Amino acid sequence: MFPSVRLHHLASALTRLPARIVARALVCRRQLPKVPVKVLYDGLCPICVTEIRFLQFLQKNQPEKVEFLDISLPGYDGAKCKGVSFEAAMEEMHVIDERHQVHRGVPAFAVMYGAVGLGWLGRFMMWPPVRPFMDNFYAIFARNRLKWTGRGNECTTGRCQKKTP
Repeated sequence: MFPSVRLHHLASALTRLPARIVARALVCRRQLPKVPVKVLYDGLCPICVTEIRFLQFLQKNQPEKVEFLDISLPGYDGAKCKGVSFEAAMEEMHVIDERHQVHRGVPAFAVMYGAVGLGWLGRFMMWPPVRPFMDNFYAIFARNRLKWTGRGNECTTGRCQKKTP
């Protein structure tokens, strides 16, 4: 992309910056508030909970990195989650990134996986040859997960519980 000579000159110029400027830049960077990635998930979905537990395990040494929000709890407030209503969150996976952008479906998984150290998996899912397959697979899963986990259409609005036989 850039000739190696230009890159060498740029690197050389950067190394000549006074140490106080570099130190100040690093201090400013550390002072930025850490905003966790917010993962909205259905805590009554056994498939969803299994994946969330795995992701929580992966990020146990950095608990401030990702905040997992169970939308099935009575206290869930979509207004505090960029306006993502319970109904919308039940339709498909939603993740709010560090810049407060809402991602839905497969892109939400890519952001979530990247936040817990599985960025390679997220990039693979978003890779153009794979993305259409992932979108189709996830659409089928999202459309049928309530039925597959023993809950019906009553879960799409309001709160719901798993049906008991």
